[in-house]
Amino acid sequence: MYNESIISFPGLGIDEFILNRVAFSFKIGSHTFTVMWYGLIICLAIFTAFGYFVYRAKQQGLIFDDMLDIALVTVVTAVIGARLYFVVFYGGYLETDGTFIENVLGTLYNIIAVWEGGLAIYGGIIFGALAVAYMARRKKISFFKLGDLAVPSVMLGQAIGRWGNFCNGEAFGSQTTLPWRMGLCNSETNFRTLFVHPTFFYESLWNVIGFTLINVFYQKRRYYGEIIIWYFSWYGLGRTFIELLRTDSLMIGSLRVSSLLSALLVLILLPTGIFLRRLCKKYTEEGLLKADEITSIKTLLAIFFSKRKAKNIKAE
Repeated sequence: MYNESIISFPGLGIDEFILNRVAFSFKIGSHTFTVMWYGLIICLAIFTAFGYFVYRAKQQGLIFDDMLDIALVTVVTAVIGARLYFVVFYGGYLETDGTFIENVLGTLYNIIAVWEGGLAIYGGIIFGALAVAYMARRKKISFFKLGDLAVPSVMLGQAIGRWGNFCNGEAFGSQTTLPWRMGLCNSETNFRTLFVHPTFFYESLWNVIGFTLINVFYQKRRYYGEIIIWYFSWYGLGRTFIELLRTDSLMIGSLRVSSLLSALLVLILLPTGIFLRRLCKKYTEEGLLKADEITSIKTLLAIFFSKRKAKNIKAE
């Protein structure tokens, strides 16, 4: 019963059905191993994201072996970061009811048991970005160029990965009477049927739309790093409001961590993206950049500050 959720979408004509967190179990000797849907969906998300990453990298003439090395290091680091972020802000993983050894082993198990759910995307993004920066330096590839290749695949992976939350019957929102409300009864609702916002679906759909828009925009980018900026602006905008609906937000006091971080990203990066885009247009019109040239943020800022310096000298 603990692993089961009773789900329905009455406003959409979908009656109650039972969804088990466990995909299948198997034995090796006397040991039984359980495979969760959450883990399978996260694996699907990772492999799909990697496939898209390789597709984009091939367009840029980058070597597959280098992309594989980068992906392996980034994925492992991102999963560790996502788990640590969740454990730090969510808490409740410390075992205290057994012997010293039992408590230590139980706490360690709770911390690493990602197959039971509990990954925070921002922890994955932060640690993943650090891994990309490290690998970009090691492979002698521009960080912003590599980031532009990576973030759309991250968005695709997020869109798929959120369905792991659905299978776990978690990451849902507050109660609602909207036509697309989701009926849910499981251990997360204390085995009461609640009609809630399917926030896992909101975020998945938001990422699908964002991924589509990024693909349309990709060939029109004017500087390396622009896709990174639009990714964080788009994702941050959606997550700011979706997080406010959730009942399981990671908190610092009365503040929702992910909602606050998302809002800060939008407030900082959206104006930055617009500003840099306008600089590209202006410098192209002035003949300082070629119309079909993808430049760098460093070049844009160098032109901007050199023009300001020249203007100040002239004013003096």
